[in-house]
Amino acid sequence: MTDEKGLFCGKILADLGADVIQVEKPHGNPARRIPPFCANDAGPEKSLYWFAFSAGKRSVTLDLDTDAGKGVLLRLCKTADFVIESFPVGYLQRAGLGYEVLSRAHPGLIMASITPFGETGPYRDYKAGDLVASAMGGMVYCTGEPDRAPLRISVDQAYCQVSVHAAIGLLLALHDRATSGQGQHVDVSMQASMVRTLHTQLPYWEYSKHIVQRSGARRFRGGAATREIWPCKDGFVSWMFFGGAVGTQQMQTMVKWLESKGMAGSLSGEVDDWATLDLTKVSPDKIRSWERIIGNFFLAHSKKVLYEEALEKRIPLTPVNAISGVAEDEQLAARDFWVDIEHPELGTSIRYPGALFLTGDEASIPTVRRRAPLLGEHNEEVYIGEMGMGTDEFKSLRGTGVI
Repeated sequence: MTDEKGLFCGKILADLGADVIQVEKPHGNPARRIPPFCANDAGPEKSLYWFAFSAGKRSVTLDLDTDAGKGVLLRLCKTADFVIESFPVGYLQRAGLGYEVLSRAHPGLIMASITPFGETGPYRDYKAGDLVASAMGGMVYCTGEPDRAPLRISVDQAYCQVSVHAAIGLLLALHDRATSGQGQHVDVSMQASMVRTLHTQLPYWEYSKHIVQRSGARRFRGGAATREIWPCKDGFVSWMFFGGAVGTQQMQTMVKWLESKGMAGSLSGEVDDWATLDLTKVSPDKIRSWERIIGNFFLAHSKKVLYEEALEKRIPLTPVNAISGVAEDEQLAARDFWVDIEHPELGTSIRYPGALFLTGDEASIPTVRRRAPLLGEHNEEVYIGEMGMGTDEFKSLRGTGVI
């Protein structure tokens, strides 16, 4: 029972092999109308967003604003392990469908409630989307160029992070239920989930009251910010400056590489011993002069040439792949990462990211097993075939718009 805030949580569980049923309002989940759309044809059965985050699930429709709909949900929950919901705080309680009510008939039921700020605290009733949660969780402040305003990451982050945390919470509660026999209510906050991503920024503040500033294509380490993303002849590569014992071999090898191409400039002989170099003691102007030399070298070569030669020299350099590069990556292909899923109603198949990880038991490898469901596609299958609803009751509920 989630909108876009929690769709990914159900997707994770479906990939792991769970039977996930998306309970939608009769007019459909709002995420079905989020672009982009397949072939640019807008419609509730064409959303690529819906495809991505609902693949592997089944769909039933149910109007929870009716007494009959509430009764059907209670029957559904009697055989469920998990309920995932992202309604505003208090909505289910006011509807008579809070965790206390749902778990009364099924004490082992585990519910995850996904909300912008959690179900307690002064912000509990505030509304927020991905951008607000990302901003208030600290990520937006850290993203972008140092001399410009903060930026959001282009793809939703808070929704995905909170869904991952919700899935973890559900699985931990399931593990506990194996010994206690009791279910739990898992309360997950989008804001708190984003704070958990700030692994570098939090320690700097905690121990030195230092706010790590935005560094764009650079990476802040100690008192130095050095470039990490570099333009090259046909795109970008990632490579970092290192001083001290860690950087000795790679920097010496990098300088020799530039020398072999006649492009080392002042880097030849300018540093006597990279092992003793403390980058935090090097002036920003000097670092920029070294970056210009190395940057010109990268600009003269393609990603493929730079990557292959760096690999031979054991220099940690990698291409920055666009999605086209990811889709064509030979490593992912070798691991059969991609899965082609048929969409018969569209007359085509769509390629999806597949296995989260590989195991010795091929049948238990988590992967996408079916396309995202059409609206209410499994109503009869679930209500009549599995829940045991009579045909007359089903037709009556469908006729009155409850399902």
